[in-house]
Amino acid sequence: MSAPPAVQIREANAHLAALHGRVAELERRLGAAERTVAVLELHKHLVLRLFFFCFLLREITALQQKLLSSEETVQKLLNVIQKKDDLIVQLKHRSHLLTKICRNRPILDSLLSYMAEGEQLSTFPGTQSDSSSPVHDEFQESNCITNQISKNKDFSLSEDDLEDQELDTSQFGTTV
Repeated sequence: MSAPPAVQIREANAHLAALHGRVAELERRLGAAERTVAVLELHKHLVLRLFFFCFLLREITALQQKLLSSEETVQKLLNVIQKKDDLIVQLKHRSHLLTKICRNRPILDSLLSYMAEGEQLSTFPGTQSDSSSPVHDEFQESNCITNQISKNKDFSLSEDDLEDQELDTSQFGTTV
């Protein structure tokens, strides 16, 4: 076997060098394509993350608006509660006053009865009040003036009290 001619060897070497260059070129392009694909995948991933973050941002904004609305509602309800609490305190005070009045009603009814009886006594014919007497002066000092009592016939007793004391209902005004 004879050795290939030198020309063939040179052509083969040139062909190998061209193939080697072509392989290097293709590997470089393949690397660039891989980097491009990786960049595209990264870009795609970043775009998806961006959409997700935008979605989250919209959700956060909506939740913040709901929170503000809820806080306003809570503040309004707290104001209503405060007003109701104030009303409760006022009504409790009134309730205590009414309870005290109800406890003292028999005393008030007795006082009214005595006042009515006193009014009847001061209207006897032939009796005149002596404005210069010491008793009259004492009444004026205690704000218990007989003229005011005889002029004021608006005090009255309830119907139950009238029945109990057998008083004429035509002498009294409305019931308390």
